Amino acid sequence: MLAPKRLKRALRIATFLGACFAAAPAAADGSVSSLRMGMGAPDAATFNKFLFVIQQYNASGERFRIDSHCQSACTMFLSIKNVCVTPGATLLFHAGGTRGAGISIATTEQMRSTYNAALRQYVTDNHFMDTFEFHSIPGSVIIKRFGYPACK
Repeated sequence: MLAPKRLKRALRIATFLGACFAAAPAAADGSVSSLRMGMGAPDAATFNKFLFVIQQYNASGERFRIDSHCQSACTMFLSIKNVCVTPGATLLFHAGGTRGAGISIATTEQMRSTYNAALRQYVTDNHFMDTFEFHSIPGSVIIKRFGYPACK
């Protein structure tokens, strides 16, 4: 979880981003590939864009497809209420933070908290989020083993 000051700052940024994107409501069947957000978040401002997309799709109830390469902050899209995963997608997990600033326990926990219990346990038990090294899980496994819905 974020400290109160950081949470307030993140909410201010999310509100600002919301105003910036207010003219562009969530499109039906949005996706990682259509938003070009599969490469993760190199900084806090970009990380907050991921949080905004999650909030936007959860508010609209529209479907969101994880349909391609999805690393780092992108994996938080699994928390969208109406998410689906294509079997050919690849999700890559690692610790939160930046190489310059180091691993952020708060960001790592924020990301991990967006996964369902089975996936959260798996990435924890296998130390997928202990380092910046990428650990991939195919979409087909995310669907079959961890119970996320397949895109139709």
